[in-house]
Amino acid sequence: MKALIVYGSSTGNTETVAEWIEEVLREGGLDVTVKDAAQADAEGLADGYDWVLLGSSTWGDEEIELQDDFVPLFDDLDQAGLKGRHVTVFGCGSTDYTFFCGAVDAIESRAEELGAKILGDPLKVDGDPDRDEVLNWARSVLESFIGGKA
Repeated sequence: MKALIVYGSSTGNTETVAEWIEEVLREGGLDVTVKDAAQADAEGLADGYDWVLLGSSTWGDEEIELQDDFVPLFDDLDQAGLKGRHVTVFGCGSTDYTFFCGAVDAIESRAEELGAKILGDPLKVDGDPDRDEVLNWARSVLESFIGGKA
């Protein structure tokens, strides 16, 4: 089974979370590809993958602002081929902002609108990521993914 992790990270926190998720998925026996959103093209993004995990940090007090590199991907998400595919969303933010991890909610809603099968609860990290919290979350969604494929 193949998984794709695409993340947008400005401070490095969301990138770190993506790396920890990758670690868990590999330990679970999945073939994992990780892409920085800055190098990802929306067209056919999900082709060949059983599971797509999308991560973005959130900024902004006036409105929800996705991480800069993730914005073009989000805008063209309808070209990614998410229909019928398992999708899980994660991201980092701060409760100091009005829209805490609003990018996570926006991405999940958009993926669902496009026909994706949302897998598990999204991960919303406040501030610096906690390794144990991320690993436990990743193990939980991996278990849901494998259970659904068995």
